Amino acid sequence: MTRGTLIWLGSLLVAGASPQLDFALGVLAGQRGDQVASATAIEKARAEDPTAFPLVERVAGMRRAAGDVEAASTLYRDFAKAAPERLDAQIAYADFLRDASPDDDFAAKMARETLEKAAERFPKQIGIERRLFRIYETLEQRERSRAIFEKLASSNRGDGDTMAAVEMARTLFPKDDLAGRVRVDELLRKAVEASPENPVLARTASEHFRNTGRLPEAVQMLELHVAADPASMDLRTRLGILQLAAERQAEGEKTLLDVLAIDPRQALAHQSLAKLYRKLERADEARPHAAEALKIRGGDPSEFLTLADEFLAANDPREARLLLEKAVFFNTSDAALAVKLAVATRRDPESRERASRIFREAEAQAGSEGPAKDPVFLTEFAESLLEGGQIPAAEARLRAAIRAYPAEQKKEAAAAMRRLAGIWEEGKRNAEAAKALLQRADALDPK
Repeated sequence: MTRGTLIWLGSLLVAGASPQLDFALGVLAGQRGDQVASATAIEKARAEDPTAFPLVERVAGMRRAAGDVEAASTLYRDFAKAAPERLDAQIAYADFLRDASPDDDFAAKMARETLEKAAERFPKQIGIERRLFRIYETLEQRERSRAIFEKLASSNRGDGDTMAAVEMARTLFPKDDLAGRVRVDELLRKAVEASPENPVLARTASEHFRNTGRLPEAVQMLELHVAADPASMDLRTRLGILQLAAERQAEGEKTLLDVLAIDPRQALAHQSLAKLYRKLERADEARPHAAEALKIRGGDPSEFLTLADEFLAANDPREARLLLEKAVFFNTSDAALAVKLAVATRRDPESRERASRIFREAEAQAGSEGPAKDPVFLTEFAESLLEGGQIPAAEARLRAAIRAYPAEQKKEAAAAMRRLAGIWEEGKRNAEAAKALLQRADALDPK
């Protein structure tokens, strides 16, 4: 207990008994695990201040937890009846009835009557109308629930009413009800036109049209929103994606590029552009966007490895290295990523000087089996070792690489053989072995 808490409790003790003190003592007893003392103190606090609704809720919750649902219900009912001006009490009592006895028709009737009386006192409370709608539907009083929908659909009270009406429409109208769909169409169009800056409304309208197979209308809803709020990056990105889906390729591409010009860390925009460019067979443009998407959101190691191989094949080791550095950050224990990073680090002129350390770290992490047996890794490692004057170690990696190349990679295996033979010839040693190795290379890959 803090010093401040002790001082506060002390001041309450000096002032005499109070509901605040008893409540505080109840909370402290509960923290100590003494639930009996906690319940007793909080019950006492409620008795001392019966107008404190939070205390009523706390005590009702304890009684319900103890299995005495009737006592909890009585607390809610008596308070709601004594304080009809308290909207929170009326809603809490109705919610309790529906939650504690969901299959009880009498409880549903009591909740309905409580909310209907509250609706007379609070005629424009969407919270009451939503709850009454659900109760009427449960009681199969469709005329009453439909009346609430019509009231909200025709009101001018704001976007909250529109959203509530749309939710109710999903219950009232089957998916194949064309007339019901038209009602929702009109409702959403008018609402978005009146409040285009509302992102929840715009997304709801767009998804409604998309899910009913009308992409042009779905696009239009987001276009209205983006025009009203150009800084809405998530929905602006969504607009670009829908434009692409609607075969408005140039517009979709421009929308997504505009998003990235404002916020380069929009992963979904990068991902969508990468997909577009691959579809158009513009791989050079696709790769950077695919890389940025992975760097931002992360991904499976295989995704990083595949894309890194694409960069290396395109003679772009720097981008491969940057991508793999991020991949290793996300997946520190993945040996395959460490091995590929070593290769990219050596091939990139900007980072070649530190490649030797990364090769050794990757080999140590991978062990004698697995990714470190990759022949590309071994040949690159050998070149790094040769640059550092470590000839025996380089020869050992080249021998391992020659053994590791699969049968179909004859040209690559022959290159490794010629490289090893060249080292021997340059050192004026192993002349017969070098000659034999060159003959094997020529048999695999005739010059």
